[in-house]
Amino acid sequence: MIHVDFAAWEPIYKRILEDFGFDRKGDEEAARFLSLMITEKNTLSLTKIKDKISGKPVLVCGNSPGLRNELLKLDLSSFVIIAADGAAGVLIDMGSVPDLICTDLDGNSEADIEKEILASEQESVVLIHAHGDNMDKLEKYVPRFRRFIATTQARPLDNVYNFGGFSDGDRCVFVAREFGAKSIRLVGFDFEDPGVNPIKKKKLKWAKELIGILGI
Repeated sequence: MIHVDFAAWEPIYKRILEDFGFDRKGDEEAARFLSLMITEKNTLSLTKIKDKISGKPVLVCGNSPGLRNELLKLDLSSFVIIAADGAAGVLIDMGSVPDLICTDLDGNSEADIEKEILASEQESVVLIHAHGDNMDKLEKYVPRFRRFIATTQARPLDNVYNFGGFSDGDRCVFVAREFGAKSIRLVGFDFEDPGVNPIKKKKLKWAKELIGILGI
C-alpha cells in the first residue's frame, strides 16, 4: 500500500523523461527538498487516504474548461471527490470542498493555491507533488499547508510517496486505484483539447495513455 511497484513504474517513467527531455536528477532533488520540509506535525498518515477512498465510488476531476458544466449534472454528495490542481478551485467556488487534492502547485493561479491551502484546513487531504521545475513553488507554499502528503514521480523516499502517474489528473486516478476505490469516474478531462500549448498537449497524451493502462 505504501508505494506503487516502482520496478513496474520505472520503465514508463523513463519513457516520459525521454519524451519530454526532462532530467531525472531534477525530480530526485525536488523529492529530497520536499522530504526535508516534512515534520511530524505537518504530515498525514496514509490511512487518512485509505479511509476516504477504500470501497467507495470516486469522482476524479480534471481541470478542463468544461468541468463546471459536467459537475452541475452530477450529485456530488454520492462520490468521494479527488481534484487535480486547479479543479479544486472550481469545486470550492461551487461550494464543494474536495476530499483529496493532487497538486504540484505550478498549474494554478495564486488564487487557486490559496483555495487549496484553505481546503487543507477543512479536512481536504492534499498530496503535494515534487518535480524538477517546481522547487520554487514548494519553498514558497509548502510551509503554509498545515497538513499534507508528499509525492514524487521518481524513486520514492521514506516520507515522499510514489503512487504512479505523471501529471496532476492522472496521478489522481492512480491514487484512487492504489487505495481501493470501488469505482472511478472521470470529469473535466479533455485529452484532445485544441486550446493548449504543445507541452500541455503532450501531457494530455500521456495522461490518456496512463489512465488507459489502469483500464479506466
